[in-house]
Amino acid sequence: MSNWYSESSPLERRTFWASFGGWALDALDVQMFGLAIPALIAAFGISKADAGLLGSVTLFFGAFGGWLGGALGDRFGRVKALQITVATFALATFASAFAMSYTQLLVLKAIQGLGFGAEWACGAVLMAEIIRPEHRGKALGTVQSAWAVGWGAAVLLSALVFTYAPADIAWRILFAIGLLPALLIIFIRRGLKEPPRAVAKDAEMPFLATLSGIFHRDVLRSTLVGGLFGIGAHGGYAALTTFLPTYLREVRHLSVLGSSGYLAVIIVAFFCGCVASGIISDRIGRRANVALFASACIATVLVYIFAPLTNGEMLVLSFPLGFFSAGIPASMAALFSELYPAGVRGTGVGFCYNFGRVVSAAFPFLVGFLGDRIGLGPAIGIDAAFAYALVLIAVLLLPETRGKVFEQAVATRA
Repeated sequence: MSNWYSESSPLERRTFWASFGGWALDALDVQMFGLAIPALIAAFGISKADAGLLGSVTLFFGAFGGWLGGALGDRFGRVKALQITVATFALATFASAFAMSYTQLLVLKAIQGLGFGAEWACGAVLMAEIIRPEHRGKALGTVQSAWAVGWGAAVLLSALVFTYAPADIAWRILFAIGLLPALLIIFIRRGLKEPPRAVAKDAEMPFLATLSGIFHRDVLRSTLVGGLFGIGAHGGYAALTTFLPTYLREVRHLSVLGSSGYLAVIIVAFFCGCVASGIISDRIGRRANVALFASACIATVLVYIFAPLTNGEMLVLSFPLGFFSAGIPASMAALFSELYPAGVRGTGVGFCYNFGRVVSAAFPFLVGFLGDRIGLGPAIGIDAAFAYALVLIAVLLLPETRGKVFEQAVATRA
């Protein structure tokens, strides 16, 4: 990180920290919910399925939020859209602390999802347009690693709050802390500069035309292949992370790996995988980097599931498993941004990333379905390997875009 960061201008650094902070706080808010589920079940007397629906509704509306947020950035400006989206998910998380019923919480989680999905799209494109092309992959890969920082902070905060406060109050305290991202708006307002839109007529384009612009014949191939890429990337990660803890506990009888120690291995591996993917992406190109990480994911998953490993060997192999699976999403922001022209760049990035997130919800279901018939281990291995194979197919259909110079990049950086 040090070389590209030291060469960056003050504006590039401010944009990096705003995007890094936004994504970390985004992760903090989302991961706090998962850690508070047992308390929510007790507080509202709901089933596990009801609790699962709270998470699903966040992801579902997050997909629409990404598409809408990207279009807002294309239509009204990246910085303004980023402030709106950060405020949306921060206020929704804070308001969740005061929910008096399951229905109220469900509505607030949907609003949080809109802001959560939109924030990534706005921040990713803003970074892609501000950072110079030769460092774009490294900078955006490092921003993606912020998810691990927010995830780790959520684990620590949750442990602290639930240790010193009764469970029926602790979850409300935890959600109230979710207001913290709102402070980031002050930094964004004072520290960031709006990239000038290269094509002035885009400002006059109707909002619905901006939304549908990614299906124009000039960029339709990028939208379809990018969507396939997103399905594979999110699907592989979902197939692994949803049932892997269950597999380790119930099939391998490794209950200790379901604790915070296991989470720590995954979180550290995720951080390292994101940073490494960004560096390699700028060195060997977007397509070769994705092909490398996707192939490594397939090989690692198959060895992890089917090889006769000891429990200790599986714990060690958990690190490369998390490392390689993180490298693929870390490459998406730079690659997707370089596929689209300025007028629909945000819309395209938001759609490709989040369309995959919605469809990938089917992969955990397929793991469960196959697991009842052929066993959980083989189901995870086949499902994840299939998803990462989709990534390989998609990247072969995309052009190499490393070092692409955007229309307004030079003027903005100066």
